[in-house]
Amino acid sequence: MSETIERTSLHALHIGGPTLRFRYGGLTWLTDPTFDQPRDYPGPVTLHKLTGPAVPVEQVGAIDVVLLSHDQHADNLDDSGRELLATVETVLSTPDAAARLNGVRGLVNWETVSIGAVTVTAVPALHGPAGSEALSGVVTGFVLQAAGEPTVYISGDNASVDLVAEIAARIGRIDVAVLFVGAANPGVFGDTDVTLNARTAVQAAGHLGEAVIVPVHGEGWAHFSETLDHLARTFEYAGRAGQLRIPPLGQEVAV
Repeated sequence: MSETIERTSLHALHIGGPTLRFRYGGLTWLTDPTFDQPRDYPGPVTLHKLTGPAVPVEQVGAIDVVLLSHDQHADNLDDSGRELLATVETVLSTPDAAARLNGVRGLVNWETVSIGAVTVTAVPALHGPAGSEALSGVVTGFVLQAAGEPTVYISGDNASVDLVAEIAARIGRIDVAVLFVGAANPGVFGDTDVTLNARTAVQAAGHLGEAVIVPVHGEGWAHFSETLDHLARTFEYAGRAGQLRIPPLGQEVAV
């Protein structure tokens, strides 16, 4: 009997911000589509986009599944991203997003859905401090599992290390963790960040065992208060430099 060989790497293309295209289980997946050129997004808090996508939406190719952590903020779903959703057969997000957007399937925490050979589990995320949902809205993360594939955790806009610990304890081994970082801080909660910062990303990595950490959502917007260089230094000082893989923009790589 031949042994099943499991892959522990992920072939991914970082397009910019939270937008990552990757191949998994014979399908092409995309996280939080953002393809607009630099501009401002007025609202209760005006968001300023500083850089455009490394790959324009016209060149991204066919997408089978979009994993949308939430729909209410332009740095996770911009105008071009909304147009893209209409071309994708399967879009998974929160129940709130499903109520606002046609064609979106909303998943509650720990709900699973099978897409081809892949099992997708919605996992909790908190976009700010405890009790922040009233202002920041409900957000979700995802875990992907399939035979012969790495187990992949995608955090979405999550700032809670405790939730990462809960997810790791419940799921078990995670091979690749795509963490949304950048210490995003639009000023809504004072000095409290609404995504992982370098310090809390290191703490999250500690709960994720030997998982390869792939940071995204750490550049391209004015409300990110820490750079990826700072993240890399913090991981190095913590003795976790070998765990971190910062994906280059616009270049498909195995991480």
